[in-house]
This record gives sequence, C-alpha cells and structure tokens, in this order.
Amino acid sequence: MGSVLLTNAQVLDARGGGLLPNRHVLIESGKIAAVSEAAPPTHANIIDVGGRVLMPGLCDAHVHVTAATANLSAIRHWSSAYVTAQAAVILEDMLMRGFTTVRDGGGADWGLAKAVDEDLISGPRIFFCGHALSQTGGHGDMRSSGDDGAGYSWLTPGLGWVCDGVSELRRACREEVRRGAHHIKLMVSGGVASPTDRIDSTQFSEEEIRAAVEEAEAANLYVMAHAYTARAINRALRCGVKTVEHGNLMDEESVDLLLENGAFLVPTLSIYQALADEGVEAGLPEALYSKVFAVLDAGKRALEMAHNGGVKMAYGTDLLGQMHRRQLDEFAIRGEIIPAIDVLRAATCNGADLLGKTGELHEVIPDALADLLVVDGNPLEDLSVMTKPESNLRLIMKAGKIYKNTL
Repeated sequence: MGSVLLTNAQVLDARGGGLLPNRHVLIESGKIAAVSEAAPPTHANIIDVGGRVLMPGLCDAHVHVTAATANLSAIRHWSSAYVTAQAAVILEDMLMRGFTTVRDGGGADWGLAKAVDEDLISGPRIFFCGHALSQTGGHGDMRSSGDDGAGYSWLTPGLGWVCDGVSELRRACREEVRRGAHHIKLMVSGGVASPTDRIDSTQFSEEEIRAAVEEAEAANLYVMAHAYTARAINRALRCGVKTVEHGNLMDEESVDLLLENGAFLVPTLSIYQALADEGVEAGLPEALYSKVFAVLDAGKRALEMAHNGGVKMAYGTDLLGQMHRRQLDEFAIRGEIIPAIDVLRAATCNGADLLGKTGELHEVIPDALADLLVVDGNPLEDLSVMTKPESNLRLIMKAGKIYKNTL
C-alpha cells in the first residue's frame, strides 16, 4: 500500500470541537503517520484537498447488515448464501455513505467480517456479536405463535438465538465468544419488530443478565442491551451492561446509572421515523406497525435528557431493508436537538471509545488507522453537509485505501 499525503486540509478535531486549518496528513501502511502544519518531505502520492474539511470516517454503532428486509422472521428461512449476497450490497452502500466501521447488533458473523477485512466485500469493518440472545418469546425470538422452530440452529441466518435459564445463557455466550464475537447482545425488553412480545415487557431475569455480563467480562468483552423502558434499562445497568441500545423510555435514574457505570447510550432515532414512513412497504408485518408509535417521539426526549445529563452517546441507526438508505438521517434528527459537534463526536471518536479503540479509530491523529473523509462544506456549522454524500462526500479512505475520490 503506497504512501499518500493529503495537503491543504481543514482537519476536524472531533474531541476538541473545532477545525485545524492548513494541515497536511501523511498516510503510510494504512495508518496516519503525521498531522502537521508544514508539508513533510515525502515521495508519497499527493492529493490536494483544496481547503476542504478532512474528517474521520464514520462509525455506526448499531446496525444489522444482514437485515435485507424489515420482516426479520423471514430471514431465518433464507439461504446463508443469499443473506451474504444481500449483506454485500448493504455494506458497500454504507461505505459509500462514509461509514468505515459498524457495530452489528445481531446477524453478522465472523465470516462476513473476515470477507470485509480481506476486501472480498467492500464495506466498513464489522464488530459483531453473532446472534443476539433472547428469552423464549423475547425480542430476538422471531417465531410466530404457531411456529415450533423446527430446523432452528446456530447456523440459521437471522437476528437472534433463544436461550432460557442461567446455564443456557452461559453456554450461548461462550458459543458466540468461540465464534469470535466482539461483544454479547442481550434483548432485555420487548421491541417493535418481534411478533410475540410487548415493548413494555422486561426480558431475562437479573440472574440471567448477570451471568451474561460475567461471561462477557471473562472474555474481556462487554454486553450491549436492547432496552426501551426505564425499568428494563435500569435493571440491566445494575447488572453491569455497558451499552444501552435505543433507550427511548428512559428516566432520570437511567441517566444517573449510565453515568455511575460509565456506560454508553446508543439512540437509534432514524429507524422509528423510517418505520412510521415506510415500515409496511419495507416488509414490517402490519400487526407490528402500531408498536412504532409507542417509541417514536419518546426517543427525542430521551436524547435531550441524556445530553443534558452528560451521558456519553454513540451514533446508531438500526435500519432494516430498504430503509438502510436513510442511515445519514440520524445527523439531521439529532441535530435538531443537540449541538452539531456532539452529533459528530457520537459518529466518530465516541464510537471508537465504545469499541475500546480509542486512539486507533475515528480520529485524525498519528497512529490511528487512516479512515478519512473529505467533505464539501463545514459540518460544524451545517450538519446537512453529512446527509448528501453523492454531492458533498469527495473522498472516502479506509485503512489507507481510497474507495472514492472526486477531488
């Protein structure tokens, strides 16, 4: 991989919250070798950024890259080869929107991540959990009331795996760790897309949640928890989960517990608007459509509450099927509620912190992987710059390799 020097750039310092003018960024062996005010002597390939903003690649901390339809129950009946082919399209589109890393919340596995790492599939690098773990009848149980689950196995494509009791949960966690999982995903409340549960239910006993946390920590991993209601969120945080997904119906105690435990909140506001607009068209069964409205507006209130309380948040979308194209809508939705710099932090350095990759990913600093974007316009002043990648996203680089360049 050849060296590249990006010259004449305004570098977005996401942590510091400003632009660093007239910077030159040297990339060698896929990493940032230097960020300097004077152009270093080099034989590298020189690309003049033309005074545009050079920023870190984006991180979406809640995706389902195998969810090619909003009818999640259907996916477990698909061929694994067909799921992979669908995921390849989804992943390439994500990269072309500027996402160089994603954290999958159920569906992706080691094989898909390896295919991306080897550049067999163009897409963001994948941090995966394998199957999300669910109790019988929980959010990850995609069987209808009359489905006995015949043929359901660890190799079945789909979002979740059903396990009940401490011993089953421990074994499920160990199985995902064996398969290379970067984190463990638990469904600790009901959800929108599952056929037999209620959003306001709590799922898994506290003993089961603690067992999963123990197994994750034994492998130096952590637990991410799907949770909507304050009751579900708070009991999960007391049991030691490190990231709360969605969190739409949280309360002030949730804020205190997130801070006390050093945990992250990953709101996913774009999925609710997308489901309200086109969920049935995208494959969501009509019987589940009404669930959307129980969480749609509450998510915005939760985002404001968490921001005012100082909770650390990452960028997430949770989109399904044809709605993946709305992945950048999260910038606009959050930008109506919180400052632009905090939205940009959520999509860059906060994502790296959540993944345990501080200093390695999603910052324009020496020794970080060279995941870089060049954009027309200043996203600190106008977040809509980020929502129009076809016209505004001029360069996409992941680990030093250029995937788009219209400079």
